[in-house]
Amino acid sequence: MELYLDSANLAEIEEGFKLGFLTGLTTTPTFMHRDGVKDIDGMILKLADMVPILQIEALGETAEEIVAEAHRQLEMGLDPKKTVFKIPVSLEGVRACKILTSEGLMVNVHLVYTIQQAYMAMQAGATYVCPLVGRLQDQGHDALGLVQDCVEAVNYYGYNTKIMFSSVRNVEHIKNAIQIGVHTITVPLGIMKKLTDNHFTQLGTDQFFEHTRLMTVRVKDAMRNVNPTVSQDLSLGEALLKMTEYGFGAVSVVDANDNVIGVFTDGDLRRSLAEGASILSKKMSDFEYSEPISIESDALLYDANDLLHASKVDTILVTENGKSIGMFDIQDIK
Repeated sequence: MELYLDSANLAEIEEGFKLGFLTGLTTTPTFMHRDGVKDIDGMILKLADMVPILQIEALGETAEEIVAEAHRQLEMGLDPKKTVFKIPVSLEGVRACKILTSEGLMVNVHLVYTIQQAYMAMQAGATYVCPLVGRLQDQGHDALGLVQDCVEAVNYYGYNTKIMFSSVRNVEHIKNAIQIGVHTITVPLGIMKKLTDNHFTQLGTDQFFEHTRLMTVRVKDAMRNVNPTVSQDLSLGEALLKMTEYGFGAVSVVDANDNVIGVFTDGDLRRSLAEGASILSKKMSDFEYSEPISIESDALLYDANDLLHASKVDTILVTENGKSIGMFDIQDIK
């Protein structure tokens, strides 16, 4: 199934065609007016240089006027092999379609609301027949039934016409188009960008990134560039101010030679406060410390994650050649 972008916004068009697999662009005078275009011909030429196939309007009251307009646009420098002329369905429109397709040009007969209109366009040799699904549904019509009838007519009678599903309003319309079996669809960029979205896909992707990170990134590359230490001579109150400044839930307590004598955590703080506010004046050297839980900086995040969970702590000491160089928090895993 061909996939067209439906737009006249240059930024959208540039973004959409970076995908690399769009068939082409459909646009309308209404789109151009909405985006403030004043030089239609100039815009058409610019778009023609940007996209593989460009579908543009050829307007006229009579078949002769429509054909003349298509020829005028070709004379501007458009490539006939990369240009599709869009013509609103009418008796004069399908007559113009027959003339242009007999010349080897491509035509999209659009603004189709009935199977009878679609039939006339197919009979006239239209390259594309374009029912407007969203607009039909807005008016309470069975738009999907019409599109299905058009597809079946092409398949049953063997017309060399592609049914284009247009006036797409939501992602469900894309599902409808695929299920019906249309030959081409034209989609606004906002909806096109949602077509790969899925909650379970995102969960799986996030898990792959998480597990890859655990197996490839080392602790030294994930830890924050700060070594939260406090002197053993500080009071607990002073140490808490430093802990807040560092932004960690723990600090290393060091002696005069910067050797770690222990790690003080926010859990230790909660337990200490049970003794009352006077504890805040107690020196850090007066507390008892267990052997710090540590990991070497070259270790993988996989090992750090296992150590954090096995130890049931949120922060561990990071060492390099036996020397403390910082702290690793459970949030650094992410």
